[in-house]
Amino acid sequence: MTESTLLSWIVFTPLLGIPVILALPKEKKQLIRYVAAITCAIPLLLGVYLYLIFDPSNTGIQLAHHFVWIRSFHIEYYLGVDGLSILMILLTVLISFIACIASFGIEKYLRGYFALFLLLETGMLGTFCALDFFLFYVFWEVMLLPMYFLIGIWGGPRKEYAAIKFFLYTLFGSLLMLLAIIALYFNSNPATLVDGTPVPHTFNMIKLITENDFANAPALLGFAFSKIVFIALFIGFAIKVPIVPFHTWLPDAHVEAPTPISVILAGVLLKMGGYGILRVNFGILPEATVWFAPAMALIGGVSIVYAAFVCLAQKDLKKLIAYSSVSHMGFVLLGIASFTEQGITGGVFQMWTHGLISPMLFLLAGVIYDRAHHREIEGFGGLAYRMPEYTGAIGLAFMASLGLPGLCGFISEVLVFLGAFPVFRTLTIISAMAVIITAAYYLWTIQRMFLGKLNEKYKDLPDLTWRERFTLYPLGALIVLLGIYPAPAMSLITDKLMNILQMFHG
Repeated sequence: MTESTLLSWIVFTPLLGIPVILALPKEKKQLIRYVAAITCAIPLLLGVYLYLIFDPSNTGIQLAHHFVWIRSFHIEYYLGVDGLSILMILLTVLISFIACIASFGIEKYLRGYFALFLLLETGMLGTFCALDFFLFYVFWEVMLLPMYFLIGIWGGPRKEYAAIKFFLYTLFGSLLMLLAIIALYFNSNPATLVDGTPVPHTFNMIKLITENDFANAPALLGFAFSKIVFIALFIGFAIKVPIVPFHTWLPDAHVEAPTPISVILAGVLLKMGGYGILRVNFGILPEATVWFAPAMALIGGVSIVYAAFVCLAQKDLKKLIAYSSVSHMGFVLLGIASFTEQGITGGVFQMWTHGLISPMLFLLAGVIYDRAHHREIEGFGGLAYRMPEYTGAIGLAFMASLGLPGLCGFISEVLVFLGAFPVFRTLTIISAMAVIITAAYYLWTIQRMFLGKLNEKYKDLPDLTWRERFTLYPLGALIVLLGIYPAPAMSLITDKLMNILQMFHG
């Protein structure tokens, strides 16, 4: 392995574990679990090495693995990392490993479960590393089928409905994205000659960003080319974020998915939408981005406020956490739409902090479900007396999610408000009021579940086990560390984001 192939090893190592797992006897459940955990640990260790050798001051592409893949159609195998993608890669390898350990409680069809899990990890990592649009789309679609089956086979009572809804929503977004990719491909390098030879069309994202201007491309369906392509791409990515009104698949998927898959959904998959908007919409279609920025901010603000109020009405703990994810991902859109240093930094950092907090919340929801076999908030009471360690962990995650100073959620939300306020003053004030609603539904949940008289039905519930501590404590430690000292993560993205801002303000 060399530095030029490091990203390929990170992306494809999970696939190496699949034939090993499928070859093991199905009765060897513990061995299957250990093989899957080791397979997920290798990309995590490689991700740590990637962090150590990455140069934050270099705003260009680093550690590229690049060669021609399909020559006749100018499709390239192009993996690379920059300040925009490295945080997402690190988040993916960390959350995938934690979710794999959390999957040790899965009992049925274990070989199929972990094979699909590892295929899903490859799809997620490939999406964050790919710099050829065709390759990007392949990895994007690779995620779809594993997630469909992981929900549809190992999910709850309404798993088929949730899986089909997830599949149809995502497939609709993927279709729009495919049409936009084709449109960009055939409008790239128009009438460009090198030594009298026409330059071929390209899927190369870097060339689409640096060597092509789509602002004056021929109209598409009677509309300005860049605007119609921007909207198609935006909807495709917005479904994955998800934002209002494309969010309705998420609560169903979260409620029915097994806990480790909810962790992956919240921790990684939602971030792909925000990453795609920044990488593709902002980079390739900057003029259309400026045109759509007020609408983007409005959509983000509506998502923040609407989903926060919906959380107040939830009785299922997992559904409450799911809607809180819709609200918190709205901060990403509000921040990046401001085109300010604080706003765009806060938006990207919000993806990272939410990627730590929401998996911890879903893991904790899974802990109580494993013991009580339900998640009805009002069905508990006084659990703090019986499960003090669990109560402390969920209290930490709630406080981080509502933006308590000293925890990482505070840093990202404050940066979003600082950046958005000069540009969208009224909208920012309204969105900031949602923080009060967030505090209300979390504190109300604590009061109903953990305070008051202990429900006698749960007087024998055990506290956290060592396996649960192994998945929760690293997330809790990072939430506190990055709330006090965010520089280790912030330094990776700052220079790259300033480079993006110069493109707009220049």
